[in-house]
Amino acid sequence: MSAAASFQPAPFVPRRGFRNGHVQTILGNFLPRPDPLPPPSSELVEVAPATQSQLASHVLCHCHWQPEEVRAERLTVILLHGLEGSSHSQYVVGNAGKMWLAGCNIVRMNMRNCGGTESLSPTLYHSGLSSDVRAVLATMVARFGLRRVALVGYSMGGNLVLKLAGELGAERLADPARTNPVPELCAVAAVSPALDLAQSADALHLWQNRIYERRFLKALIQRFRRKVGLFPQVYDPSRADGLHSLRDFDEHVTAFYAGFAGASDYYFRASAARVLESIAVPTLILHALDDPFIRLTAESRAKIAQNPWITLIEPEHGGHCAFLATPRPAEGDDGYWAESTVLSFLQAQLPPASRAPHPAAGA
Repeated sequence: MSAAASFQPAPFVPRRGFRNGHVQTILGNFLPRPDPLPPPSSELVEVAPATQSQLASHVLCHCHWQPEEVRAERLTVILLHGLEGSSHSQYVVGNAGKMWLAGCNIVRMNMRNCGGTESLSPTLYHSGLSSDVRAVLATMVARFGLRRVALVGYSMGGNLVLKLAGELGAERLADPARTNPVPELCAVAAVSPALDLAQSADALHLWQNRIYERRFLKALIQRFRRKVGLFPQVYDPSRADGLHSLRDFDEHVTAFYAGFAGASDYYFRASAARVLESIAVPTLILHALDDPFIRLTAESRAKIAQNPWITLIEPEHGGHCAFLATPRPAEGDDGYWAESTVLSFLQAQLPPASRAPHPAAGA
């Protein structure tokens, strides 16, 4: 049994009045929280090289490094946001703060075009760009000599980190004699991951979830129009006209400009579900059964159950990317159960001597 499969966190108990999945989801996005992070350094990472017809694509990472003398030995956590989020999303900052105080290095990664970075890439972002996460991982290891790295993603970011973990495992499986393609990767955690993209996109279009879909769709169209303004020779603004669902957007914009045959082809090829059986690193998946729109298919559940590297924890409540429990200040618990659970899981994968650095380290 892997270290992942033996991990047992504290059970999730929703705070009073927060049992409903919609309430959890909505309030989880807006409740303020303290930010103990020091000012970040900014790192630009090239994720796609320039071609004869296209400029290179870069992503922006906001980094918080422990002191140089211990930096390489400390766990580095690359945090990835969800659809239309950024490195400043509440859940990214919340996770980063806990991990920073536990002595970790933090890399808050923006996907292409996110966090106000539309000008850094001529291309759009989408759920299949696990290669971007790999580029950030490889670049940070090379620049800073990192020896232990973990990936943590929420929602769309959860799909990306799971997809990359599966792709890396498949590479090693295809050639067992080769060295580990990323020896520094020690753990992966995905919170409310959209690993079955088609089913989750269709669930967003249900009447009870239209509030979420409209919000996503409005933001995606606004971002697309900003890209049109920056790269008018690349994008046709009329492709965003008359769209009424996320699937419409992915059919007429995402798939068209990213080289997929259509939305269904995009959802199939970009879903982490295709490579779950190949994951071979300790991996945690947190998914609430009352998540309004993330769906896990029976086939994906079977793959997860058969892979000893993956631990799937499914509380009855928690909503989407929320998991708001009752705070217990006297015990140092702020009530953000998913954040605390992910941190405990990552620490469980470290050698004993590296698990509990002084909480003020790097402050």
